Amino acid sequence: MARPLSDEKRSAILLAAAQVIAEHGTGGPISKIAKQAGVAEGTIFTYFDDKDALLNALYLALKADLAVAFRHGRPASKTLKARVQHAWERYIQWGATHPAQRRAMSQLSVSDRITDDTRQLGAKAFEEIGATLDEVVTTGNLKGQSPLFVAAIMESIAETTLSFIAREPDAADNYTRAGFDAFWNAVSKS
Repeated sequence: MARPLSDEKRSAILLAAAQVIAEHGTGGPISKIAKQAGVAEGTIFTYFDDKDALLNALYLALKADLAVAFRHGRPASKTLKARVQHAWERYIQWGATHPAQRRAMSQLSVSDRITDDTRQLGAKAFEEIGATLDEVVTTGNLKGQSPLFVAAIMESIAETTLSFIAREPDAADNYTRAGFDAFWNAVSKS
């Protein structure tokens, strides 16, 4: 009779995979992931059919974690600016406190090893922020542009903000505000 799978072990494998991918990209070896997780290499394949299954599971886990961060304290009935600023602050906070996960998500987001089905599942958790960005597009300076374009601008400014926060953690609040102001001034009419 097979032993039941452990949620703790699965979580340790996913955390280790995020760290290895952050450092080595999606080509990071399973052996490094196993060592980082404190498990035998074969144990990884008890939890995931193959490396692609692991990468897709990690992508979904990271997206789910970020989605929880976005929803925390969400001001649903506030102004558009307040809702966008909330999403911005949650992303910056998540990225600053989870740098390996953020780098891993960046690697996975451009990887051809992530399936279309996985990408669609990951996107479902962000439908509300997507609707908010749609609203930014229809009312702001970038009217007629793709919401994905606006999201890419937001992500680029956020990555710059996070880079400066990593260099100067004591100035995190200042960089968070300045980054949001730069984004908001680029996309809004107010």
